[in-house]
Amino acid sequence: MNESFSSPVLAFTGDAVYSLFVREALSREASRPSKALHLLAVKDVCAAAQARAYQALLPLLTDEEEQVLRRGRNSHCGTPPKGASRVEYQEATGVECLFGWLWLTGNAQRARDLFAAVQKPNL
Repeated sequence: MNESFSSPVLAFTGDAVYSLFVREALSREASRPSKALHLLAVKDVCAAAQARAYQALLPLLTDEEEQVLRRGRNSHCGTPPKGASRVEYQEATGVECLFGWLWLTGNAQRARDLFAAVQKPNL
């Protein structure tokens, strides 16, 4: 595993990457007003939704990817946002770290494939 990126940097980048994938998927749907798209995107990038993705991702990961996911989950990630449990927030941080790591190490296609494997059917 490449240790040159700190967990906060991976989570910061992964948050943007995951959000981009969600917005990209929503853009492929039938036209909706931007406010409606935004509200749908917020539901899919919240800690609870990313915690569900964490559980779905586990069986799909290589050993190295799982190390990154767990390193992110176990990092000190501050105070959970309103409406999220500490566990959800930690798991969401793990997901963000994984997507950030994949993106920053040039594995954008793997990130896309993992996102496609765990996204909701109606997204």
